[in-house]
Amino acid sequence: MSSERPFQIQRIDHVVLRVQDLPRAVRFYRDVLGCTVARERPSLGMVHLHAGESMIDLVSVDGPLGVKGGAAPGREGRNLDHLCLRVEPFDEADVRAHLEGQQLTLEGKAERNYGAEGDGLSLRLRDPDGNLVELKGRSSDCG
Repeated sequence: MSSERPFQIQRIDHVVLRVQDLPRAVRFYRDVLGCTVARERPSLGMVHLHAGESMIDLVSVDGPLGVKGGAAPGREGRNLDHLCLRVEPFDEADVRAHLEGQQLTLEGKAERNYGAEGDGLSLRLRDPDGNLVELKGRSSDCG
């Protein structure tokens, strides 16, 4: 067995989130975070969103794809620990003002966290289904 892989990971291509209210989730990711709708697939209960160079796919928990995942996410269980979105520019005051203007509660102050580019400041909030979303700025290791 060869120890060399025939590929290298470049970035996250897409993340699929099971959601309880598809239109509400689309509004959050589109209107609050700035994603754009790439494709809607009503027959699957699915919406694909551009998130910079990556994609976030939203799947209704009661749709043909979502029902396969069992119970909806809630207080006792989540679809994932968190999703980290690299954002630019990252000005804590501006980001905080925007999110609070959307009646969203941030989980604490900006903290330095490690990510693909190294350590950088980030803020955390929850989407309408309780999934934790981290908005991460440029790493101090990047020029």
